[in-house]
Amino acid sequence: MSKLMRSVSGIRGVVGDSLTPQVLFSHTKAFLEITNAKKIVIGRDSRPTGEAIVQMVSGFCRLCGVDVIDAGLATTPSVEILVTELKADAGIIITASHNPLEWNALKFLNAKGLFLGPDDVKKLFALADEGNFSFPDYKEMGTYEFLEDADSVHIQGTLAIPFVDVQAIRKAKFKVAIDAVNGAGSLIVPRLLEELGCDVVRVHCSPDGNFPRGAEPIPEHLGDLSKVVLENNCAVGFALDPDADRCAIVCGEGRAIGEEYTLAIATEEVLSKKPGNVCINLSTSRMNEDVAEKYGCKCSRAKVGEINVSLQMMEESCVIGGEGNGGVILPALHYGRDSLVAVALVLSWMAHHNGGPEKFVKENPSYAMPKKKFELGSKSVAEILPLVKQEFSGWNSDERDGLWLSHEKSWVHVRASNTEPVIRVIAEASTQEEAERLCTQVEKLI
Repeated sequence: MSKLMRSVSGIRGVVGDSLTPQVLFSHTKAFLEITNAKKIVIGRDSRPTGEAIVQMVSGFCRLCGVDVIDAGLATTPSVEILVTELKADAGIIITASHNPLEWNALKFLNAKGLFLGPDDVKKLFALADEGNFSFPDYKEMGTYEFLEDADSVHIQGTLAIPFVDVQAIRKAKFKVAIDAVNGAGSLIVPRLLEELGCDVVRVHCSPDGNFPRGAEPIPEHLGDLSKVVLENNCAVGFALDPDADRCAIVCGEGRAIGEEYTLAIATEEVLSKKPGNVCINLSTSRMNEDVAEKYGCKCSRAKVGEINVSLQMMEESCVIGGEGNGGVILPALHYGRDSLVAVALVLSWMAHHNGGPEKFVKENPSYAMPKKKFELGSKSVAEILPLVKQEFSGWNSDERDGLWLSHEKSWVHVRASNTEPVIRVIAEASTQEEAERLCTQVEKLI
């Protein structure tokens, strides 16, 4: 049996195995109780199981006296925005993000459109495990509404971002390729690009739930997009994950430059107009620190997980932040990772710099950053971390989220995954050889 993953990212598992109707019910009911929700927004990605789970979860909510607004096929950031726009009390996103097709999940949002924090998540899981629930009379059953054109709110909000130079983008008339992995971004992102005056070349933009490539928008999965960019002479290609909160880039030369560059380019575009604090997670490239330093700004690091970055951004009044997996967070619109925001900011940067992402790559310091994951076997993460700390004796350490060790311009981060039953090892250094060596030092201890 597969493991049910539970964290600040919600619950996720293999449908019919670890993610069962009973699990869906108990966690939905617990969520409704801790939020005291009376109105909720629900959206889903394109997975084959998504629509059935929407129907089930919607029914649960209505029988618990909660009114349901069904956004249908919707990106994670779209649902986050709709929760606040529609003045709902909570939101549920049915998506397993980058996990394979057999997985699905519930992501839980509060009334601010934010993921639940660690304390609320702990309460939710305790209530779900206890299973001691009561229900209202049938006369108090909630209503159901299907929201037509849920995408328009998100698109119009993105076009109104003060850091996005819509006129400059439209004037540039970029030809852009978009690979949405047949996920939730398949319709909304091409529509945004057309609103921005781009000539759009679609790759895997049929939201039928069949992922034609690996779900994560990492370089080894983007061969089709790279080929299309070259064949069609596109200025840039964008690649999404199934729920479209992440965005990676293929430059005009047909190279997948890695999802770390998305946030760095977006950060420069924002700081060039409004210098301010930046926050990234512990596993994100120091390219963002370089960009912040260029504009005389502070760049801090938070624990991995959207909510952890979002809360620290609020505390530090950051103008931009995010995670290096292609997740850009822009408070000017909302505090969630957002591929539409990423696309718009990168195109704005391109319009202002008369060049594609390859120009940013050439003009800024580059780092090697292997990202690895390993099965734990018989060992636990708690056993491994002290061994790693001893191995890197003398390095600066941060133990807020696993173990993050840094020395000069190199670092290594070792932590348990929030979304998969694995241990993650990410390192960054000035050369590929050095970064791989850091990962190997950790791997031999696992």
